[in-house]
Amino acid sequence: MTLQQEVVGNAMQMAVVSLQPGQTVYCEAGKFLFKTANVTMETRLSGPSGGGGQPQAGAGGAGGASGAGGASGAGGASGAGGGMGGMLRQAMGTAMQVGQRALAGESLAFQYFTSTGGEGTVGFAGVLPGEMRALELDGTRAWFAEKDAFVAAESTVEFGIAFRGGKTGRSGGEGFVLEKFTGRGTVIIAGAGNFIDLNPADFGGRVDVDTGCVVAFEEGIQYGVQRVGGLNRQGVMNAVFGGEGLSLATLEGNGRVILQSLTIESLANALRKAQGGDKQGPTGGLFSTNAG
Repeated sequence: MTLQQEVVGNAMQMAVVSLQPGQTVYCEAGKFLFKTANVTMETRLSGPSGGGGQPQAGAGGAGGASGAGGASGAGGASGAGGGMGGMLRQAMGTAMQVGQRALAGESLAFQYFTSTGGEGTVGFAGVLPGEMRALELDGTRAWFAEKDAFVAAESTVEFGIAFRGGKTGRSGGEGFVLEKFTGRGTVIIAGAGNFIDLNPADFGGRVDVDTGCVVAFEEGIQYGVQRVGGLNRQGVMNAVFGGEGLSLATLEGNGRVILQSLTIESLANALRKAQGGDKQGPTGGLFSTNAG
């Protein structure tokens, strides 16, 4: 069942979702705006199983691998001899999901909305002035998004956390935590400012981006981090006076990429400056005094 939704507004967009009887959509806590009276709301610690929004028994969505989501059958097995073992596995799976979301700085809970007794309506929004986008997953490719980009999704879409470290973290001086969406259905994301869609393949196979401008990208795009220049005069000038710090995000491959025109750091600095407390400093780069 396709999720019927409409993104409305301009400077601060919202998504208005129409639910058919029995249809479920879930969101991250804090992204809900309004609902009609015939839509029930339930808060859970577990993510959806991909088959109707019921809690997962496994940790499939959390580590970035959707395949383990099939372990949700363990929960159903409790009625056929699983007993306490099935309940324990379900509790452990939920605890693992919650733990990974906590490490990633994500919301610990999801809110589920189901229409009863006719068609219902639910409204969602992001937390910053900017755009929203509905992504359609067909089950062949996952989507990755920046932390906090997730707004809402059908219960057939699984939400997970993908930790990026290793070579990427060492080369860039930082690691990355990404949201991962798998399965089939609609997922709604939000970002700051305006969006631009591009494919690195149209620009020689790679684009270098301010680390705060990446919103989302398809599976198949290689996401990494590189230092801005070498340890030479120009590299130091880039880092100190360029306003980008030491690292840039790199996006390589053939696939869809969504970037945003406004970063949280630039918005925070603009607000501090307007309040007479400019923390950016004269260089705007490596020696910024921004504590946030």
